[in-house]
Amino acid sequence: MISETLPGIFKIEVPLPNNPLKALNSFVIKSKDRNLIIDTGMNRDECREAMYSGIKELEIDLKRTDFFITHMHADHSGLVFDLATDNSAIYCSQADAEAISRMSFRGVWDNMQDFARENGFPEEELEDAVQKHPGYRYCPRGNRSFHTLREGDTISIAGYDFACVETPGHTRGHLCLYDDKKRLLFSGDHVLRDITPNISRWFRDEKNPLGEYLKSLDKVAGLDVDLVLPGHRSIFRDLKERIEELRRHHNHRLDEVLEILSKGEKDAYQVAAMMTWDMTYSSWAAFPVAQKWFATGEALAHLSYLEEQGQVRQRVQNGKCIYHK
Repeated sequence: MISETLPGIFKIEVPLPNNPLKALNSFVIKSKDRNLIIDTGMNRDECREAMYSGIKELEIDLKRTDFFITHMHADHSGLVFDLATDNSAIYCSQADAEAISRMSFRGVWDNMQDFARENGFPEEELEDAVQKHPGYRYCPRGNRSFHTLREGDTISIAGYDFACVETPGHTRGHLCLYDDKKRLLFSGDHVLRDITPNISRWFRDEKNPLGEYLKSLDKVAGLDVDLVLPGHRSIFRDLKERIEELRRHHNHRLDEVLEILSKGEKDAYQVAAMMTWDMTYSSWAAFPVAQKWFATGEALAHLSYLEEQGQVRQRVQNGKCIYHK
């Protein structure tokens, strides 16, 4: 489905089958000289068909088209190597460009498995979790050079002047695009209206992604924004109100984790099993393994935040990380 959001800005709704996210918003900025596509969908046939159909309907010449990838997750980056031509620039942050280039290598996922194992994820479910992970199954294949962007770098197209805003948290290198004159923000997965962005920790050297995310929310809250174009679900206007809702959500999550640990020490997997999730499954045991993976990563992000705040402590027992108050 295609809709014109603003003059020269079109949204292609890219389906994400069997995924709680439902669809990706891929935005196309069309001009007489060059075009810009913001995010692409996963590297799978359903996304490919939707993107090529939308590109054809909009009469986009890919030889005159550049790409901006808000962050490295496969639902945003998966098709970029398919769509980009030799004449295309692919814009991304340095951190997430490096991550995209590594996503198809099994060694990265082996390291994540090791970290998951240390944090209580059951051995018998580890391989299944990776095999069913959309980031493993539908990531970009191949390699291309990136034009890396940083805070304040600009992209001007079709009468819009966008500045890059670094918003780490959802990923290390997440970027938003902001036009201050038109008060327009492409928010990627940093701020979503209808669902809460997943903030997870899956790497040892990524110490406090939730802390980074909350700082990034503060940064974006200071922008003068009239319209937000997010990576999923509804386009919206009430940015500051939504940011306050997200802050309250994570404060509630942190309180919940502390309440769980008040009943005894636990690993991250055990904490996740006791947290409240907006899911229709009858019990934690009924959760699909992929959802257990995402939930455990989110529990870890909240535990790491509390550890940095000095509210919980960690110890290692028999190769497992155990958290306690």
